[in-house]
Amino acid sequence: MLDRIVLIVLDSVGVGDAPDAAEYGDAGANTVGHIVERTGLALPNMEKIGFGYIKGTGLKPDPEACGAYGRLTEASRGKDTTTGHWEMAGLTLHEPFPTYPDGFPPEVIEAFEKAVGRGTLGNKPASGTSIIQELGEEHLRTGKLIVYTSADSVFQIAANENIVPVEELYDICRKARALLQGKHGVGRVIARPFIGTNAENFTRTARRHDFSMDPSGETMLDVLSAAGFDTLGVGKIEDIFNMKGITQSVHSAGNPACLDSLMDDLHKGFHGLCFVNLVDFDMVCGHRRDVEAYAQCLRDFDNFLPKILDELTENDLLMITADHGCDPTYTGTDHTRERVPILAWRRGMKGTIDLGTGSSYANIAATICDAFGLPQRFGAASFWPQLRRENDD
Repeated sequence: MLDRIVLIVLDSVGVGDAPDAAEYGDAGANTVGHIVERTGLALPNMEKIGFGYIKGTGLKPDPEACGAYGRLTEASRGKDTTTGHWEMAGLTLHEPFPTYPDGFPPEVIEAFEKAVGRGTLGNKPASGTSIIQELGEEHLRTGKLIVYTSADSVFQIAANENIVPVEELYDICRKARALLQGKHGVGRVIARPFIGTNAENFTRTARRHDFSMDPSGETMLDVLSAAGFDTLGVGKIEDIFNMKGITQSVHSAGNPACLDSLMDDLHKGFHGLCFVNLVDFDMVCGHRRDVEAYAQCLRDFDNFLPKILDELTENDLLMITADHGCDPTYTGTDHTRERVPILAWRRGMKGTIDLGTGSSYANIAATICDAFGLPQRFGAASFWPQLRRENDD
């Protein structure tokens, strides 16, 4: 049995369109493959643990690589953060969260304005940075809240911190979360505070906060925590799961801060799972369709990876995956329905192990429970037997 598992989600780092991508308007999308094609990107440290062997990445296989590699196909309906993370934790959604390509209906906006005592601006799908440039000055003049959505199931509320203090914005989001239930039960209500005095200097701050639905069923976090294991969340994991099944969380913002928090957890020690989300791939690069920035974000993680590996012992397991795609070469600004990578590494591994193409992200939850000697009830396939050693309990 292992002591620790580190699960790192490279948010939106997809590796090629899923079989049903055309149903989502995403046929041909390939986040990593297209970045490699456009920039000549190499990721030598990730390639050393097998990333170059994953079909679709365009990376070169390292003949001296040591690690397990494969792809996972999302079984749930949707291509959003919450759906992807819930499925990798063992909870598959057969009905997607509601989305609003034409904005929210009048009954939603009217009830929201009445509940919070402020008017609204926007009410349409939009990029978060673009909409504050478009409507931020009117927001400053009127005090009305900027409400917008995306292709994801989100109700986003942007407000300048000098007009609506952050704690007040959070309270507004809580009221929205209480309203948005049932048929309008969006996956997340998101607070998007920003600062600045005009459209030329508006800047979103790091005090974003997500207010998610409680997971609608049992996840690996519930199973692990009930069995006495530590379940540590880093970054927006606590938001995605609404703290359900999480024993400790550090809400770090941005990839560098999240990686530093992971290193702190590894240094302090724990017995169980450390679940990390690295959001910058998606939020800073993918949605903005910035190919060069996305390539650099991948290089930065690749450069940091040896520090993580150095901290892991023979009784630890590292798993790296993603929750969906967000191809920066693709049309629009939204997520893309893609398969995601799965990499698994243990100290002392010899050669590579091909994990194939799994039919569910929930294979991750099955593997984690299996590795800790716990029964899994997620109807998924564990790849722990391919990773375990003869001396594992």
